[in-house]
Amino acid sequence: MKRLMLLIIGLLAICGLLGYSSQQLERSSGSTGSRVLNLYNWGDYIDPKLLTKFQKETGYHVNVETFDSNEAMYTKINQGGTHYDLAIPSEYMVTKMKRAHLLKPLDKSRLTGLNNYDSRFMNESFDPNNRYSIPYFWGTLGIIYNDKTIKPGTVDHWNDLWSSKYRDQIMLIDSARDIMGMALITQHQSMNATNPTVLRNAENKLNALAPNVKAVVADEIKMYMSQDEAPLAVDWSGEAAEMLANNHHLHYVVPSEGSNLWIDNLVIPKTAQHENAIYAFLNFMSKPENTAQNAEYIGYATPNRKAKALLPKSVRADRQFYPDNTTLDHLQIYKDLSPAKVQLYNDRYLEFKMHH
Repeated sequence: MKRLMLLIIGLLAICGLLGYSSQQLERSSGSTGSRVLNLYNWGDYIDPKLLTKFQKETGYHVNVETFDSNEAMYTKINQGGTHYDLAIPSEYMVTKMKRAHLLKPLDKSRLTGLNNYDSRFMNESFDPNNRYSIPYFWGTLGIIYNDKTIKPGTVDHWNDLWSSKYRDQIMLIDSARDIMGMALITQHQSMNATNPTVLRNAENKLNALAPNVKAVVADEIKMYMSQDEAPLAVDWSGEAAEMLANNHHLHYVVPSEGSNLWIDNLVIPKTAQHENAIYAFLNFMSKPENTAQNAEYIGYATPNRKAKALLPKSVRADRQFYPDNTTLDHLQIYKDLSPAKVQLYNDRYLEFKMHH
């Protein structure tokens, strides 16, 4: 998931459970043995017990290797020399991989669980008719607040963060598209805007937020918020779920006027070799009971509607992580922008960080 940093402990747990180190995977990823599945995943992004269950049920041995960014995953697959059977890119990266001819189309005749998925997360613009991808998890960008300091209902919208009463109190996730996107939403612009003037205006809006920003950080944001180091943060829903689990004073809000919707997806790289194992795994992970188990372990929202129905009511009815339809209707998926357009975002964002 583009939102999870590489978790070494999770990687070691999985490798220990499966009896394979990442180095062993490197040697085995070229294996043509029919009882193998080579999975290229984010760190700690699948319940290890599910892998054990899959292996027992099917006899296919799962090798896991992890990446910590979509770009790192793309580079390794694009360079060649690997034989991953499945990878889990985010939505914009599916587009990029399709364009580079790095993916095999799905054989729908071999899939048994597609009707289990919520139509809201299918047939998206990044992969019409799900020709190449099956949704894995989804989430949002939003605001985390601490009710020790922040009264519920006072930071429901992005513009609320600009209030002078929050001087030096906000932690921002270090992500150009997300933080620029937040500012674009406040100006009624698309989170995929590429007009230089529009992006400059978004930077100016962020510069006005600078006095309120305590720090722009990455994964450390979870520790800081859990330990009451700041009362406010902007971060992704999956990271928020972890923070809330560690501090009951924290809450997560997705502004109803708009935010990012990200979707991570299972895809088949073009160099995949173990088709029987691939479809066995895709069908296994589409079963509601398995998907629900994975969602409870990871803490992210599942796109599998039948799996969602199996989750505890306290989870599936939690509007922080399963927003209402009105909020969902205003969410935007990031498009894969050209390198030049991405540079525009990075330039404006770096200017803001220097200003801060």
